[in-house]
Amino acid sequence: MRTSACYREAERLLKRLVRDETGSTAIEYTVIAALIGVVVLAGLGAVGDSLTDNIYGAITEAITEATGGGDEDTS
Repeated sequence: MRTSACYREAERLLKRLVRDETGSTAIEYTVIAALIGVVVLAGLGAVGDSLTDNIYGAITEAITEATGGGDEDTS
């Protein structure tokens, strides 16, 4: 008799848990944010090296021109 009551209580709790949607919106937004993060990281990985080369190239060129080095003829 007691086992039957435990099964009924477990069944009632399980049904309530299945119907309960509290927190599901937060989980959905978390999954969406994680997917967006993965896409952004993948995109940055794809263009990161060329972007880094362009930035460092521009900085190096600006410093070289500002210090007067580079294209001077020393002969």
